[in-house]
Amino acid sequence: MESKWLILPLAIACFFTAISAEESTESKEFVLTLDHSNFTDVISKNNFVVVEFYAPWCGHCKKLAPEYEKAASILSSHDPQIVLAKVDANEEVNKALASEHEVKGFPTLKIFRDGGNAVQEYKGPREADGIVAYLKKQSGPASAEIKSVEDAASFIDEKKVVVVGVFTKFSGEEFENYTTLAEKLRSEYEFGHTLDAKLLPRGEQSVSGPIIRLFKPFDELFIDFKDFHVDAIEKFVEESSIPIVTLFNNDPSNHPFVVKFFNSPNAKAMLFLNISSEAGDSFKSKYHEVAVQYKGEGISFLLGDLEASQGAFQYFGLKEDQVPLIVIQTDDGQKYLKPNLEPDHLAPWVKEFKEGKALPYKKSEPVPEENNEPVKVIVADNLQDIVFNSGKNVLVEFYAPWCGHCKKLAPILDEVAISYQKDADVVIGKLDATANDIPNDTFEVQGYPTLYFRSASGKIVPYEGDRTKDDIIDFIEKNRDSKTANQEPVKDETAKDEL
Repeated sequence: MESKWLILPLAIACFFTAISAEESTESKEFVLTLDHSNFTDVISKNNFVVVEFYAPWCGHCKKLAPEYEKAASILSSHDPQIVLAKVDANEEVNKALASEHEVKGFPTLKIFRDGGNAVQEYKGPREADGIVAYLKKQSGPASAEIKSVEDAASFIDEKKVVVVGVFTKFSGEEFENYTTLAEKLRSEYEFGHTLDAKLLPRGEQSVSGPIIRLFKPFDELFIDFKDFHVDAIEKFVEESSIPIVTLFNNDPSNHPFVVKFFNSPNAKAMLFLNISSEAGDSFKSKYHEVAVQYKGEGISFLLGDLEASQGAFQYFGLKEDQVPLIVIQTDDGQKYLKPNLEPDHLAPWVKEFKEGKALPYKKSEPVPEENNEPVKVIVADNLQDIVFNSGKNVLVEFYAPWCGHCKKLAPILDEVAISYQKDADVVIGKLDATANDIPNDTFEVQGYPTLYFRSASGKIVPYEGDRTKDDIIDFIEKNRDSKTANQEPVKDETAKDEL
């Protein structure tokens, strides 16, 4: 099954093979190869291990491999020791290991600290020098001491969120809670601490602490906080590090904030337009007012520049002639759309959504005028009629046009469908899951191809057997209902179907 990649506005960088002058490509590999037999032993015996969970067929993994190996060779002499390792998560014997560590896409990188007692996502760069710099910082103290104006200037990056604790002494409950939180969130944010607020570039400089000052490259630029309970600090950092309106454009420094936007459990409001257009400033102003109005009410707001938003347009099934448009997606997958709007339309339409008066939008290919092939074409707009309301037994393949496994399965499904052409109670169908919305409360599609069977009486069962004609037919016969006696499908005993 090929992975279904979430469409986020982040591109994994291309990587280039590099090697030290003293060694050839056939010489020592610095990245350790782990599997189910040695994983626990290696993790437990090391204080700092980075593990890449990969699949051999994954293009992003192939691009990462030489950069990851180069980083491992550079870090091989680092003190304290930093171990880089990899696990083939596509291997059957390693799938339980990947599942245990919640690997849902490739490549997934995780940092294992203190013999595996602490596990964090790797959220750093994907090129060798960036990997090395990030891991050196991650292997050091979770919070860095700021002793001078120069320290502060180099530490507080104008394009990142940075958290600094101001204390009268580096001890006591407040300081311990702060460092505990810094250790927990160190892979996502940079933490510092100081005895002198006068060293910091923004905010009141006469405070003696304890106080937490969060610096950010948007909105009010900094914000202070005085509650030192660990949970309270974490909530403050997480909420304060998200812009009132997240900007999605071609500037890579905005990408971390876009990722946080999409990872939020809130409903996601996305306004797409040509930001540099004549009406751009008016839209930005009105949209910011709406975002401020609904802050804390379960909606996150993103402003997407049309030039950078082609992936999002494909994912949501949008068209450029609908711009300016706003789409809101709720956590249950429902979408609400308002195309060709004016700046003054924003506030009343979001109000309409909040009051439950907006109608859901459904992405769908056109319903085919003729649907006479053995495998019926299913789209979002005829899914109810063919699958749920037909009173028939329906096998549905959810596929992607680019999926190699789907292409191999296609002729086999054709043969299955031909076998049932004289059986009016059975339908074989296919749905392009990249071009049509799927009711995700009914069908869980995490990769391609995914097959589900819905019996005439409404029982829904995923198909997880071998992808051969006979196995699929046997599954249908086992799970089908019929108003009339079953008609035995024709089996071609001479044919062999293999994937």
